[in-house]
Amino acid sequence: MNEPMEAKKSPEVKPWVRRVVEAAGVFMPVNADGEKRLGWWGVEMARFLKFCKSLPEGTDLRPAMEGYGRYLKSSVPPPQEWQLAQAREALRCFQKGTENWHITAPDAQGRVEVGFRVKTRGAGEDAETRSGADLENRSLGEREMSEEGWLNKSSQTMKVRRLALRTVETYLGWQRRFLSWVADKGLEPASKAAVEGFITWLAVERKVSAGTQNQAFSAVLFLTSEVMETPVEGVDGVRAKRSHHLPVVLSREEVRRLFAVMEGTTGLILKLLYGTGLRQMECLRLRVKDVDLDRKVLMVRDGKGGKDRQVMLPSALNAEVSEHVQRLRTLWEADRAANLSGVWLPEALGVKYPNAGKELAWQWLFPSKQIGIDPESGIERRHHLHENALSSALKVAREKSGITKKTGCHTLRHSFATHLLEDGTDIRTVQDLLGHKSVETTQIYTHVMAGGGTGTRSPLDNL
Repeated sequence: MNEPMEAKKSPEVKPWVRRVVEAAGVFMPVNADGEKRLGWWGVEMARFLKFCKSLPEGTDLRPAMEGYGRYLKSSVPPPQEWQLAQAREALRCFQKGTENWHITAPDAQGRVEVGFRVKTRGAGEDAETRSGADLENRSLGEREMSEEGWLNKSSQTMKVRRLALRTVETYLGWQRRFLSWVADKGLEPASKAAVEGFITWLAVERKVSAGTQNQAFSAVLFLTSEVMETPVEGVDGVRAKRSHHLPVVLSREEVRRLFAVMEGTTGLILKLLYGTGLRQMECLRLRVKDVDLDRKVLMVRDGKGGKDRQVMLPSALNAEVSEHVQRLRTLWEADRAANLSGVWLPEALGVKYPNAGKELAWQWLFPSKQIGIDPESGIERRHHLHENALSSALKVAREKSGITKKTGCHTLRHSFATHLLEDGTDIRTVQDLLGHKSVETTQIYTHVMAGGGTGTRSPLDNL
């Protein structure tokens, strides 16, 4: 159960599996992905039927499915979440597409029969004779879409709305959990009971934070309102009141100690995070063309909210960045000699300018050492450095420097803003440098400035 799907050849689709799925009225795309999912659903159904042979005679289908779920979760090692979701989808489809379920008593040889019959779809419409093309040609409003179908439509809708890739991935994760939860509870997804019940379950049983609760709520509302086109009214009461936490800020001495143990490319990136106030991914996604050494500025393209902005390039890093760009030229020449595909380009630029990805100007400023496979196109190319490498380097530096504060890459951005305000920089200027939409977001740093930002002397110091 714990072997990755990608590591195995897609199983053959058994005819009875296809009939069950069609009888359940579940839409399955008539393409390679649909055939692959059908095959794996068949594997899950077959495993379930094998498990049922160990159950007592007369066990109903629902208790059998619940027992199988407990059996999967108790496996060692336990299955991953996507494997459990796949099993749930397959069994819900099996339950809906079959009837006359029964488990017989063992015969003389100890053999147990698990029987069922595939349902028909109505008068004169036998599920065994319906083709996948018939289901494909039915309009979306006339068929019941599967969990995966809703998720695919949601993904397409979010991409059309130009939501950030991280937002798409996060929303899809919550929507998948929501659809699985409501299916287990037998609720209609686009209903007040389903939405309120799911968010309440997250808050009460899973004890998620207020921010996580609101994130899940937004993802579910997007699914019901924008994807299913069925707005759910009267559910604002489950939105959590956000807590207000002050950011962790390093002192200037702690920053000096941190820089003293930094080296290499990751050291340069971390210095840039503090010296420019960039977000982690904004820095990792810089291209060679975004660095202007003469004017000592960096251009942030398509930052948070799809906005561009310009920040200073610290004079202290000018020579180090210049040397780094020269090393990039050597790596770029080696990639060209190896006839490696060009780097990924945003949107349709790769079509408009086919060779731009192979130009030095478009190369990542901080490329990965390894060559990877583009998950969307399947093309082998060099991507930018992974954020985990940066987090690991910062953790090592923090331990070496003896800093006990909880320090992440975003802590350097917090420290950048706080130290600028302490030096007397106008808060509007800091807002522009950070790329904040509202000055109220920037004002939080006034609460962590030295002396609380008030300049008030403690009465204890006057004793």
